[in-house]
Amino acid sequence: MSQRIDFYNDPSAPAANSLVPSVNIVVTNEAGELLLIRRSDNDNWALPGGAIDLGESIPQAAIRETLEETGIRCEITGLVGTYSNPNHVIHYTSNDEVRQEFSLVLTARPIDGEPTPSSESREVRWVPRHQLGDYSMHDSMRLRLSHYLHGGSPHIG
Repeated sequence: MSQRIDFYNDPSAPAANSLVPSVNIVVTNEAGELLLIRRSDNDNWALPGGAIDLGESIPQAAIRETLEETGIRCEITGLVGTYSNPNHVIHYTSNDEVRQEFSLVLTARPIDGEPTPSSESREVRWVPRHQLGDYSMHDSMRLRLSHYLHGGSPHIG
């Protein structure tokens, strides 16, 4: 099975060989809960998201990725920030691709659908904010959530 291995400020990380624009989406329901997925490729909890396809706008990619991974159709409402740390690389073992981080994080509200796992998500659930610390996730995902939870101007990094 293909795996995703994140390296974050790790001197033993492999050298990046690609840069792929991607999106993550903070979907919040009326109760203030956040939509999280348990990734199939590394078993970590994360925000929905993925690569932006050719011919797609950033909002279109965010809406598509959220629907594919969670079963939830959403409407984009804002921007959390940009993330392009060259010291965060992601190794995909299926093809030996090593991507440098390049992610835009958007906010959204759900329109319809029910949390439904996919081939990319083992579990999908609405998580109360006070329980986020109980979920195993990569530090880079916690950083995105922290920027969202603390609000303010969009993060540029």
